[in-house]
Amino acid sequence: MDVTEFDYDLPEEAIAQEPIEPRDASRLLVVPGLVDRVFRELPDLLEPGDLLVVNRTRVRSARLRARKATGGSLEVLITRRLDAGCWEALVRPARRVRPGTTFTSGSLRGTVVAGPDRGRVEIELEDPAGDVEAAIERYGTVPLPPYIHTTLTDPERYQTVYAASVGSAAAPTAGLHFTEELMARLAARGVEMAPVELDVGLATFLPMQGATVEDHTMHVERYAVPQGTVDAVDRARSRGGRIVAVGTTVVRTLEAASASGGLVAGEGETDLFIAPGHRFRSVDAVVTNFHAPRTTLLVMLAAMVGDRWRTAYLHALERGYRFLSFGDAMYIEGVPR
Repeated sequence: MDVTEFDYDLPEEAIAQEPIEPRDASRLLVVPGLVDRVFRELPDLLEPGDLLVVNRTRVRSARLRARKATGGSLEVLITRRLDAGCWEALVRPARRVRPGTTFTSGSLRGTVVAGPDRGRVEIELEDPAGDVEAAIERYGTVPLPPYIHTTLTDPERYQTVYAASVGSAAAPTAGLHFTEELMARLAARGVEMAPVELDVGLATFLPMQGATVEDHTMHVERYAVPQGTVDAVDRARSRGGRIVAVGTTVVRTLEAASASGGLVAGEGETDLFIAPGHRFRSVDAVVTNFHAPRTTLLVMLAAMVGDRWRTAYLHALERGYRFLSFGDAMYIEGVPR
């Protein structure tokens, strides 16, 4: 498949620059019927016994302003932990960074050990004053996507209300529409919620490289599925309920953890690339935002709805829906299995 099959014209004015208030006031396009709703109406689209699966990852304050030992400035965006002392990151400017380059950010001390490869490096971090993760939170800032040109007055607005486990370099944005009140209404409707974790990193937000979809190599992301979530899925299936994934990160997690057939609890890493022809094992419906052109997220959407994604996006653009991280959402009612 040619990458251009997943291109479309996204006007700058369609990219949401700030979140709508309240969170659940965002719009919700129901696919395949192309019905315009409001996100707070989500309980009306679900049935008692359905299960919503959410990604409870929390965005790390992963953007560091650093100073190289040679005196130059450096921006470091931490994308994931590789092991106890080694991290994957993107650096700017990358042209003067080599293995052995050292830098500091507050009490953090970093050394580049591999790269750069298209801006990606591996770094060792240490903090003589204490814990590295705590120092990242202290000296770093929550990284907003580069297409957002405004500053959040409340950084928590780029976190889901149920975020718990720090590990992501970007938010699982489909979850940004939920409020405590909406979750209470879902519970009253008889809709259960269960968590998974996928640490959002390069695999989720990097555009495809190469001329064809098959040329693109996904980066690895960590995921975790609690036993309680497996039990919740089993209960939902036994009562005839649907499994509704909140976001593409949840889809990847559930599908990766179901590779052998049934959903398996545990922690692992996945480079799963969901493309047309994929056989979905664990997901019946999906809540997702509108994604950027030429991304793996659009390819996943095509695996769910085929070429109808283009009709849905044209509908949304014509009716003034807001796109990308702070934008509106889609509810895909039926995922082929």
